[in-house]
Amino acid sequence: MNFMNSIFELETPCLLLDLDRLERNIGRFAAIATQHRVTLRPHLKTLKSIEAALLTVGKDGPITVSTLAEAEYFSAAGFRDIVYAVGIAPGKLSRAKRLVSSGVDLKLLTDSTAVARAASGLGMKFLLEVDCGDERGGLPMNSPHLLAVAKEISEGGNIVAGVLTHAGHSYSTNDLNEVKKIAEEERRSAVGAAALLRSAGYPAPIVSIGSTPTVAFGENFNGVTEVRAGVFMPFDLDQMSRGVCSADDLALSVLTTVIGHNREAGRILVDAGGLALSKDISASGFLVGAGYGHVVDAKSAISLGLVIDGVSQEHGKINLADPTWFERLPVGSQVRVFPNHACFTAAAYPGYHLIKNGDLAGQWNRVNGW
Repeated sequence: MNFMNSIFELETPCLLLDLDRLERNIGRFAAIATQHRVTLRPHLKTLKSIEAALLTVGKDGPITVSTLAEAEYFSAAGFRDIVYAVGIAPGKLSRAKRLVSSGVDLKLLTDSTAVARAASGLGMKFLLEVDCGDERGGLPMNSPHLLAVAKEISEGGNIVAGVLTHAGHSYSTNDLNEVKKIAEEERRSAVGAAALLRSAGYPAPIVSIGSTPTVAFGENFNGVTEVRAGVFMPFDLDQMSRGVCSADDLALSVLTTVIGHNREAGRILVDAGGLALSKDISASGFLVGAGYGHVVDAKSAISLGLVIDGVSQEHGKINLADPTWFERLPVGSQVRVFPNHACFTAAAYPGYHLIKNGDLAGQWNRVNGW
């Protein structure tokens, strides 16, 4: 990534990251963790950046990853305390073992006796995945299968390091009182599963919970040792639509150029399409007219009252009720787009152009792939 002096020199589409907003968001969640006396283990699946990890927890801090590529990337930068928070497949165990052999304190995730058997003799640490209501992966907190998996892990010479759960169903509502209930359900499930394991003689020292909404609005963290969240760092329209953040917290945006005027259709075209923004429209359930992203001024990030109404692969389509926008946004002019889902949008790019007060302030790379 070559450094430029102005955002208007950048080739588009490209990814911008507002440092002031990012730092404020990180500070908010660090304060929550401190208040509740739990460890913040940021999930780096969103930004996938060494610099973002350093800014959040420092070089010795605990982190969460969603791919082994991320684990390798961060371990090469000196991070050692890593949770791989996706159920591991047997075919990936040898790759994970190489990380452990290099000195990484890697915790793997499983809810499967088959995986536990496949790991026999490897000397790995495992967190047991608990389903707290999301119905994605994991076992209910009182399931006898939890003990069966723990037994298989232990008898195979591996370590039952604790439990992990994720309240993904917190994204199903914009009622913050309901989010608080889900947060308590998440906490109770993890703590209950850990108690079951301990009653059977497994120490299970780690009790890991977290989603951005439940960490933001949870009221009781008793029995929890750490919280995980990731999208809180840049936030996005998906979180804003649910009341977790405000428009002033949105730190991630796509810079895009006006490439055409279709006056007959009443539409402006930009060069950020489905690949540059993603086709995730998750905010639309709670934010009417979210489209594929909110359009804001390139320099100030002030809303223009426009949205990306449609996308094809390389085209973003802005439908106009007011034809004066053709003069206000001539071909070649630039705008920014706040995306629906920061994780999906950022995955299209090799890194970030940093901005402070609308000016370029450096660059960060990121890791992609698996």
